[in-house]
Amino acid sequence: MPPGARTRARPEDDVRFNDVLVSREDRYSIGTELDSGSHYVSIPVSNGVVDYEEYYAISPEQSEAFLADRTAAIEFVEACRRHQHDDRLILKPGTNRGTPG
Repeated sequence: MPPGARTRARPEDDVRFNDVLVSREDRYSIGTELDSGSHYVSIPVSNGVVDYEEYYAISPEQSEAFLADRTAAIEFVEACRRHQHDDRLILKPGTNRGTPG
């Protein structure tokens, strides 16, 4: 598995993510899903029981733009935190959905 790659704990969610950029300061990652090659932005969330990440699908053009323009990336990430891009969630959250950390 490539460095930075992560897999889901549940076999039915066997999706492998590879972070290209991690911003600890702004708490988001940009990367690609290894099997499909699709691009994503992820944010950390917590539901009080477990900390995990939510992954939002983005286009290759958005990925390029966000890698080049931190302000644009942060604007998108903040909209994700406000649940304005839930239609782009790669893995739908369960009933005990976490909140951005």
